[in-house]
Amino acid sequence: MNALRRPATSPLAPGRFPSLPHIDGVRFATLAAGIRYSGRPDLMLALLTPNTSIAGVFTQSSTRAACVLDCQSKIGSDPSASAAILVNSGNANAFTGVRGQISVDEICLTLSNQTNIPQSRIFTCSTGVIGEPLPHERIVTNLDKLIASPKPANLESAASAIMTTDTFPKGAGRSLNITGKDVQIIGIAKGSGMIAPDMSTMLAYIFTDAHIEQSELQKITIELSKRSFNCITVDSDTSTSDTLLVCATGTSGIDVRGQKEFEHALEAVMLDLAHQIVRDGEGATKFIEVHVTRAADEADARIHALSVANSPLVKTAIAGEDPNWGRIVMAIGKSGALADRDRLCIWFGDYLVAENGWVNPNYIEQDVADYMHRSDIAIKIDLGLGLGAATIWTCDLTKQYIDINANYRS
Repeated sequence: MNALRRPATSPLAPGRFPSLPHIDGVRFATLAAGIRYSGRPDLMLALLTPNTSIAGVFTQSSTRAACVLDCQSKIGSDPSASAAILVNSGNANAFTGVRGQISVDEICLTLSNQTNIPQSRIFTCSTGVIGEPLPHERIVTNLDKLIASPKPANLESAASAIMTTDTFPKGAGRSLNITGKDVQIIGIAKGSGMIAPDMSTMLAYIFTDAHIEQSELQKITIELSKRSFNCITVDSDTSTSDTLLVCATGTSGIDVRGQKEFEHALEAVMLDLAHQIVRDGEGATKFIEVHVTRAADEADARIHALSVANSPLVKTAIAGEDPNWGRIVMAIGKSGALADRDRLCIWFGDYLVAENGWVNPNYIEQDVADYMHRSDIAIKIDLGLGLGAATIWTCDLTKQYIDINANYRS
């Protein structure tokens, strides 16, 4: 069994894990089961009260893991029973054939027998190395210890237990007042590499004490994930394990159906977690926002923004603090979406570097070079063609990304 080896905390990490409110109806437990590494928690259990609505969005990868397929099949199950989310890190249980489903079934059956939670309300998730059988017996034999130790406010430990190459635990929360009563939303996530979500991030779990029917929560979750988790990329690679679960315990007694304030707060939590994933991108030293305006339509704007955000040449230039706007021109030109060279304008931050297909005559490279020393870099691109707009968040590409992934399984 490998000892724990993890790179230094990202320079873009927040100062500390946030102070998050307690959510009635959910308890957390963590444990070190030795699934891949020794000396670190790698199991997380969340126990949820009966009548909790659970919505989910999952990877669209055609090689998605057995646990993802199992979770998908359970979304929309009878909410009257209690529910559980069990997550392991260190092994993705992906591309493991029939053994993958056997592992999921064994875990769900054992947890169901020990908690009386129906298997249809047990959601398992796995993250880590692909293609290696999950040693599920290490999970099964430790379930009794997990079940015996849940705590209402154990969120930082829960966020730490689901980490793989992450360098810091990720948490976010919002409070809002509806009809004079408080509603709380909290969430955790993991993700650092293999991030180009085709639904949401690698793993994210959000909990609220709001009351909302599952069908309505599902609709909101799908829509908000498009504007948050689906707008980030670290390396253009979509994981086999991407899972987002949003759980509403209803314990506040506040019905949030149709309440835009709730949707805005939920979106803020999703976006906060998504940004933290980018800030923890493997080897990242720069947080980059790519904002495209006046594209032919929204779809074209997104294509252009992703082309820039995923370009190794753009990302390495920013890592080297080089304001090489020619690489952005290249990425726009190759994207396949509609563009007109002679209408294109580009900014780094507030600095207009190119306009109408040519360098800005007032461009002073030293000013922009100084701007590139910042940790947060904004790139704006105006296509001059229509009303389409999109924003994508990414990070730079450094030598450490290669080091991390070249040694990931060793």
